[in-house]
Formats: sequence, structure tokens, C-alpha cells
Amino acid sequence: MKTITYKDAGVDIAKADRLIDNLKGRIKATHNVNVLNTIGGFAALTEVPRSYKNPVLVSSTDGVGTKLKIAFMAGKHDTVGIDLVGMSVNDILTLGAKPLFFLDYYACGRIDEMVYPAVVGGVCDGCMQADCALVGGETAEMPSFYKDDEYDLAGFAVGVVEKDAIIDGSAISEGDAVIGLASNGLHSNGYSLVRKLLFDVKNYRVDEEVPGIPGKLYEELLKPTRIYVRPVLDVTAKFTVRGMAHITGGGLPGNISRIIPDGLGLNLHVDLARVPPVFRALMEAGSLDLNEACKTFNMGTGFVLIVKGADADDVVRSLNAAGETARRIGTIEKVSGNVKVTVTSV
Repeated sequence: MKTITYKDAGVDIAKADRLIDNLKGRIKATHNVNVLNTIGGFAALTEVPRSYKNPVLVSSTDGVGTKLKIAFMAGKHDTVGIDLVGMSVNDILTLGAKPLFFLDYYACGRIDEMVYPAVVGGVCDGCMQADCALVGGETAEMPSFYKDDEYDLAGFAVGVVEKDAIIDGSAISEGDAVIGLASNGLHSNGYSLVRKLLFDVKNYRVDEEVPGIPGKLYEELLKPTRIYVRPVLDVTAKFTVRGMAHITGGGLPGNISRIIPDGLGLNLHVDLARVPPVFRALMEAGSLDLNEACKTFNMGTGFVLIVKGADADDVVRSLNAAGETARRIGTIEKVSGNVKVTVTSV
């Protein structure tokens, strides 16, 4: 009887090892002095920077969601790894934490020699943007569990913050200013609705040029999540930041309300003239009003800082000087009862 091997069952360990070996240079480029061992062991060793007096570790995990379906349709895989990093490092950033290290999980039916390096290369790019070391991960080839031409991703980030410098929203007060940082488009949220509206309702092709949206549709839909680590940490070092929110699933009101104490509310001003065209196209396709769209999409604002009203103009100038597009989008107000977030068009 012929010997039947793991490879015969659809799992090619040698291929996976070879592809990872080819990526080791890019992975090592993300490392810093805190990383104590190299890729290939059973676990990673990372030292907490000795400059911290009372360090607190901050962790987050996330995926890319059904945005991956757009990558499959377009055959473009070099940006979703940036999304994977961005979704987690932006989350830990909201507590004032600096990212330390990142791990990825890549699961597929069959490892594709072109797709896999593109995805992991994107993870490396995201880690470089976040000053975060890619210290390890898992590559799982699972035939018959996933389709041969599809994969899924998960990411795990750990950061560090001084205990007395944690930013958790508890200090937010009446009169504070809400500063919005521009997104890079849809980022990684709402893609189940995006796909339904654009491909089922409007019957667009992924490589089509859609009126009002520059370039081909997949180019807009695959713009990677903006990583805000460097400019935001620079602001937290210069100004008193009382709260921060990463605008993901749940949109602007859902995410900002998570950090506002009871008895306070926010009237958000969304300037429809500034909303990127892709959001207006989605609103039209689904007959969505502004409030409904804001419950799902970031509407052009990917990250929010809440600062003292007197500091607002200086914070905006600092962020814009760092290459961000920042503006004041609201003010914290007193309300009766629980947190209330109102969205108005200006």
C-alpha cells in the first residue's frame, strides 16, 4: 500500500516553512531592542521597556472581516495585512498605550505562494507604521475547512502605558472639545453592508469605475486602515488628552459613547461636504439617512480625541503638522441621564 503523507492530505509544511523563511528579512525589520529571540521558536520573548516605572500591558485582538471578500474578488492581497494591524493597534492606542508587539493568525485551505507573502508583507508594513514588532504567529493550512482560494486573518497586539498615564475617558468634562482625525475611507468595517449595497443592489463589478468614486471600485474598497499611533502618541505627550475612540463597528455615535461618562453627551457635527464620496454612494444605494449611515460607517473620521476646549486649536494644528487631517467635530455637553450622542449635519 502506498504511504499517504500529511502533504497528500493537503497540508504542505515544507512550503509554509519556505515561504516564512523568505519573509524573515521583512519580519526582522519590524523588531527592536525589546525583542529577545527570533522567529521560529515555540513562543516569543519581548521585554517591557525599562524606561517605564509602573508599566501596564494593554492588549487587543481583531480581524479584517468580510473586507477579505473584496481582496479575493480583486486578487489584491497586499493591504489587508495593514488593516489587520491597524484594527488592533488603534484600539490599544485609545488608552494611551504604545504598541510593543503583534502576532498574526493566517488560516487557509491551501497556501498560495503569491497570496501568502503579499498578506504577511502587509502585516509587516502595518507593524512598521505602528512601530510594533511582529514577533510571531500561526499559519494554518486546513484543506476542506476553507476554500482553496480563500483565507481568514486574526491579529493580536500588546502595548504598554504608565499606570498613571492611562487615558480612559473618566476625566472628560463639560466643554471639552472633540477632535476627529480623517479616515482612509471605509477602513475595515461595515463590509457586509457594503457588499450587499454595491454588488447585490447596484450590481457593480469590483473592477468597475463607479460615478463619483475615483479609480476602480476595488481600489477604494481596499484602502487600508489608517494607523494613528505616531501622531496621536505625540499629541498625548504634549497635551492633556481626556479620552480617545477608534471608530470601528458601531460608527461614530456607538464608539464615542463608550468613553463618555454618564451625565454628559455630545452633539456631533458631520459635514456632508467633507464626507468621502464612497460614503455618499453607499447612502444613496441603501437610501440611508445620515444617522443610519453613522451607526455603521466612520463617515470619514477614523479616530477621535477629546481634549480641553482651550487646547483644541493647538491640538488640531499639531496633528495637521504631522500629516493628519484633523478638525473639531463637536463639544461635550451636560445631559440628563445616560450618555447621549446626537448627529447633526452642518
